[in-house]
Amino acid sequence: MRSILLFITLTVTAAAQGRPAPAVAFTSSNLPIVVINTNGQTIVNEPKITADMGIIDNGAGVRNNLADPFNVYNGKIGIEIRGSSSQSFPKKQYAVETRDAAGEDLDVSLFGMPKEADWILSAQYNDKTLMRDVLVYTLTASMGRYASRTRYCELVINGDYKGVYMLFEKIKRDKGRVNISKMETTDVSGDALTGGYIIKIDKLDGSGTDGWYSTYAPYPGSSKRVYYQYHVPKPEDIVAAQKTYIKNFVLSYESMLNTTMFADSVNGYPKYFDVPSMVDVYLMNELTRNVDGFRLSAYLHKDRDSVDPRMRFGPVWDFNHSLGNSDYYEGAKTTGWQLEYFRTNAVFQNDDFAVPFWWFKVAGDPAFRTKAAERWIQLRKDRLSLGRIFTIVDSIAAHIDEAKQRNFERWPILGTYVWPNAYVGATYADEISYLKTWLTWRVNWMDVQLAGQSLGVGDGASSAPSGYSLEQNFPNPFNPATSVRFTLPSDGHVRLTLTDMLGRTVRTVAEGAYGAGTHTVRLDAAGLASGVYLYRLQSGSTTLTRKMTVTK
Repeated sequence: MRSILLFITLTVTAAAQGRPAPAVAFTSSNLPIVVINTNGQTIVNEPKITADMGIIDNGAGVRNNLADPFNVYNGKIGIEIRGSSSQSFPKKQYAVETRDAAGEDLDVSLFGMPKEADWILSAQYNDKTLMRDVLVYTLTASMGRYASRTRYCELVINGDYKGVYMLFEKIKRDKGRVNISKMETTDVSGDALTGGYIIKIDKLDGSGTDGWYSTYAPYPGSSKRVYYQYHVPKPEDIVAAQKTYIKNFVLSYESMLNTTMFADSVNGYPKYFDVPSMVDVYLMNELTRNVDGFRLSAYLHKDRDSVDPRMRFGPVWDFNHSLGNSDYYEGAKTTGWQLEYFRTNAVFQNDDFAVPFWWFKVAGDPAFRTKAAERWIQLRKDRLSLGRIFTIVDSIAAHIDEAKQRNFERWPILGTYVWPNAYVGATYADEISYLKTWLTWRVNWMDVQLAGQSLGVGDGASSAPSGYSLEQNFPNPFNPATSVRFTLPSDGHVRLTLTDMLGRTVRTVAEGAYGAGTHTVRLDAAGLASGVYLYRLQSGSTTLTRKMTVTK
């Protein structure tokens, strides 16, 4: 029999920007409750400490009380802090390993997910929607690709309410996760040696980062090299023959891609890469303008030759800096290809984590571009329609509505910049509105690039403009730049100006002849003082005006 306080009042510090967090009362939730007791130990970066974990989930529509019996899991775990930049946040992320009484891995099914021992408690501290990862994994799964299954919960550690968390499946080889052949240490020859492997391109944080550097530079003249890490088999389990095999396999396709025959349909990259999986990973990273995409948290996996001799791409992972949530590497822009931006000197010269050279070569191949366009057009009909995406967003927001209020009491960061936010909304509703607006603009831009026109099937969009419109600039407030979008029902002369609140013109943003349709112009805040401005569209006898805010 366990004893537990029916009411927990917490006073915590360092919630955001060093400010103390207010007391949070927590006794029950509509979400599952995860309770962890470290028995006086401190959770550290590594190694995992042994602790106790219990999970309460009374089923759909039934309230979960902190005093209820543990009915999903009640046993031992190993737990450590995980992540890279996220370790600096006060709301930590955790890697959890379910264990038996002897301390060995124990495969269990949590919330109906396939049995496994390794799990992630994701905090999503700097993603104030609390849903970017969940949204991307949901969309990816609907595309027929494996992505981590998720379950929202509220977390209490040693009586300390930690807020809303997402329980994720850790990326592993398993029939219910990355379904490739299991390798033993004795698999050192023949077909058994050829798979299955999972390798990743990522930062070198923590232990288990054994791997090798690519022979080829990520761009001409660079002294840097992309680092491939062994993920499966684990660095401590993989044997010499297996290391040699997967290194040579990667070297073989990198060498081929470094030739003029790289796009040959028989002996080029299609011989080595599962192109459909590569297309899907490409589209998801571009849809979300993921500033970590292609170069960090990037997974590849290979099965035995008898199953599939090619390298497959994925699973996708770690999208909290995507979907307009990053103020660096142009992550907030809704136009432009993220992969193309990674070609710029700003990335090449200043970042140790570069994109493998072969991504640029394959993405530039007309045959790959055609496949990407065909896949995009197919997905936009249903799985990536804005209507469906927004239904998922609204469903998640409703699901966590009650719990997210406690979360932001515990971590009062709404209206506060948390690295690397490109937008800071005053309310949770503002953050959701920004996410939807960003997605609308991004999807429409990709439609034009890949299909030559808007693909508003299921988006509720009209194909022909019926009148003049001037949309709210995005993002707003902004610094250093924002975009203004307007629509014309017919060809005409346009003048777009910016005035202060006294009506004095401070800048002509755009002027000239524009065709019928929707247009987007960029406004840079350089030379503008902080404050509220009016932007005014004049075309013919029509004048439309809106407000925008510059923050510096």
